[in-house]
Amino acid sequence: MTATALLLALCPLLLAGGFLLGRRTAHPAGRSDLGTPVERATFETLHTASLAAPPLRAGLADLGEEGARKALRRLRTLLGTEALCLTDEDRVLAWAGHGEHHAAHLPARLEGVLAHGRSAAFDCGCAPEAGCTSRWAVAAPVVVEDRILGALVTYAPRESAVLARALDEVARWVSVQLELAELDHSRTRLIEAEIKALRAQISPHFLFNSLAAIASFVRTDPERARELLLQFADFARYSFRSHGDFTTLADELHSIDQYLALVRARFGERLSVTLQIAPEVLPVSLPYLCLQPLVENAVKHGLEGAVTSSRITIGARDAGAEAEVVIEDDGVGMDPERLRRVLRGEGGPGAGIGLLNVDERLRQVFGEDHGLVIETGVGAGTRITVRLPKYHPGVHSTPMPHRA
Repeated sequence: MTATALLLALCPLLLAGGFLLGRRTAHPAGRSDLGTPVERATFETLHTASLAAPPLRAGLADLGEEGARKALRRLRTLLGTEALCLTDEDRVLAWAGHGEHHAAHLPARLEGVLAHGRSAAFDCGCAPEAGCTSRWAVAAPVVVEDRILGALVTYAPRESAVLARALDEVARWVSVQLELAELDHSRTRLIEAEIKALRAQISPHFLFNSLAAIASFVRTDPERARELLLQFADFARYSFRSHGDFTTLADELHSIDQYLALVRARFGERLSVTLQIAPEVLPVSLPYLCLQPLVENAVKHGLEGAVTSSRITIGARDAGAEAEVVIEDDGVGMDPERLRRVLRGEGGPGAGIGLLNVDERLRQVFGEDHGLVIETGVGAGTRITVRLPKYHPGVHSTPMPHRA
């Protein structure tokens, strides 16, 4: 979460914290290890909010009744009211507290709130002899990206301007949590789209040329043709697999080795490949299809216009808390200014999509300081360095089984 998003998430709680403070200081107590009443109220407000946040981060569409109820129980404690409920545009999603019979009449009460996005207060309509202690209710809209998704409604024995303001702030905080959930979903969809783009980048010409190269060995060297065909099948299975955002360095290098075997079958002695891999870094996790586009880029530029041989070196070494992967070729290289435009997404359709895609995904997963480090120049070849943290929260991979 960015600093701005964190501030957005926390700031709306200050008024609610003040409301809680007013409730707590009405019953003063002696000092404790948590400090003054203000400090204790601030701690309890933030702690309660932190417990309510995880269910909401699933997003309103995936929240479910149980998740909504968990969040409401915490928020009701924060507000100290008779009841609290969360609705979407059509129905009550969950209710916490007393007086759930009010839910039947709630959709009609919320028409103005959902239509105009403004809070509203109303009389509950229960007679005192009915045994219901809720006499008054206030509803605040839940808004995500200027869309009114639902409402947060609280019930109390009497009117309270302070409670109305506190509910507004809590509703804004709920809106921020749901907006962050939307951002999480958008990032997931973006990563999936980027992987699809990388798969689409696997050139049909490469596939056709690989099959043609395999066919050329069918008569002269059937055993090699068989092995190349199995490698082609494994390469395709890995490149188009449908599970997992992350893979291991071992699996990515295994797929790269199969890709290079197919390339060498076509170009023969024109392409020389050197691998220098430290075994201890093989279990490190990284985004799926992260290194393969870099190697494809090295092959393309290493053989582009070359009349003699081209050399590619792939190294992976232990660098303390990180694994450092270096992919180097002695090909035509690239103008540094053009490279900068490519990494800014200004290279035009199809220009360096692999480099840009991998750079963005590394930064999204590991942080801004883990983008590609590229050293190149016209006629000077290219050297790409990737730094992969050995351990990173949320980055886990199940190795892919290989054929025997």
